[in-house]
Amino acid sequence: MSAAKAAIIIMRTERQVEKLAYKTQMDAAKHGIITPQMETVAKKEGIAPELLREWVAAGRVAIPANINHKSLSAEGLGDGLKVKINVNLGISGDSVDYEREMQKVRMAIDFGAEAIMDLSNYGKTNTFRRQLIDYSPAMIGTVPMYDAIGYLDKDLLEISAKDFLKVVEAHAKEGVDFMTIHAGINKHAVECLKRDKRRMNIVSRGGSLLFAWMEMTGNENPFYEYYDEVLEILREYDVTISLGDALRPGCIDDSSDAGQISELIELGALTKRAWEKDVQVMVEGPGHMAINEIAANMRIQKRLCHGAPFYVLGPIVTDIAPGYDHITSAIGGAIAASNGANFLCYVTPAEHLRLPDVDDVKEGIIAAKIAAHAADIANGIPGARDIDNKMSDARHALDWDEMFKLAIDPEKAQRYYESTPPAERHSCSMCGKMCAVRTTNLILEGKTVKFCSEKDACE
Repeated sequence: MSAAKAAIIIMRTERQVEKLAYKTQMDAAKHGIITPQMETVAKKEGIAPELLREWVAAGRVAIPANINHKSLSAEGLGDGLKVKINVNLGISGDSVDYEREMQKVRMAIDFGAEAIMDLSNYGKTNTFRRQLIDYSPAMIGTVPMYDAIGYLDKDLLEISAKDFLKVVEAHAKEGVDFMTIHAGINKHAVECLKRDKRRMNIVSRGGSLLFAWMEMTGNENPFYEYYDEVLEILREYDVTISLGDALRPGCIDDSSDAGQISELIELGALTKRAWEKDVQVMVEGPGHMAINEIAANMRIQKRLCHGAPFYVLGPIVTDIAPGYDHITSAIGGAIAASNGANFLCYVTPAEHLRLPDVDDVKEGIIAAKIAAHAADIANGIPGARDIDNKMSDARHALDWDEMFKLAIDPEKAQRYYESTPPAERHSCSMCGKMCAVRTTNLILEGKTVKFCSEKDACE
């Protein structure tokens, strides 16, 4: 081969490599490239990689995967995929215990949580966040607004618009996969809030801080005013933007009001602007909401936000259950996810009361996993029923060891069974020999059902 011919081949190869270079998962998808992360997600979901690529290109699915998160096992969020759950944790000024928070991290991963949000709001949080990113195969999310005061070491009124962007960039460089950015609470949305009086006003922590900053300075929301610059930062590191719902309802009496809907309309416009820059998007939603409003809200969100993945807190379906809000949230989450929500933020029994401890986190994870799995069944996700069918087979066979193995929380299931052991292992202590499964099995096997023996007298 001549030197000239070899040079031409090298030039063509270099051009092909340049063509294959991409900035984000969405950028790659739009150019027909199936990334390693898409391959991972397609295998987990049992779908064709090419189909997944099409969904990512259209914004229907997001794969949060920061280029600097090396320990990540990628997950997909969106229609046609299994519902995922997020676990909130982090350092609070009233409870500084780094090892306890890492214990929560390990528990979340052991129970299969697909995402962890570090909501630390005390001191210099980057040490904990870097440790979390290095360790976790789950997606990592943050709310830069929470970290701004501690990171910048300034009071709220002293922070400039561009200062907020510095925090976004710092989190992106560290490897955060998705960030909640409250870009929708602009001056127009605030006017809607003020005009339509609320019972609970603003309950979003990040939203309330931005609202306070806007009111004190008279300026526009910096994340809205400099949205294009925010997107450039996120694109550089392939961070998915989670468009925060600063005006989400904090009680069921405020749901579906002008403030919530006006912000949602703005989030739809911001979604399209992000996609134009190849930045992946998910949109956050309510909040507290009565059961009869949930389905309609899910459909409105999908319509106004062009089918982007929807990330919900709850919804919490009643306001009177402090100490049990993991249950009120799971009820709302199951309904929401079976009507279009794709990502559930767990809620613990400590919601509204305190920083959750390790046991609270476990209860919250289990409740959210139940809601997500119930929605997968309702949504007809291929294979979702398989483990339920295996559990039914184990119950039919009265195979307790297999039941414990298949349970969402094997340790608790076995502990409960053994806490009041039956006389014989053929049933549990609830029914004893009158177990319906045992009775039916014996009859269908052609055997006689007996409750008394020569040693025992029937009462």
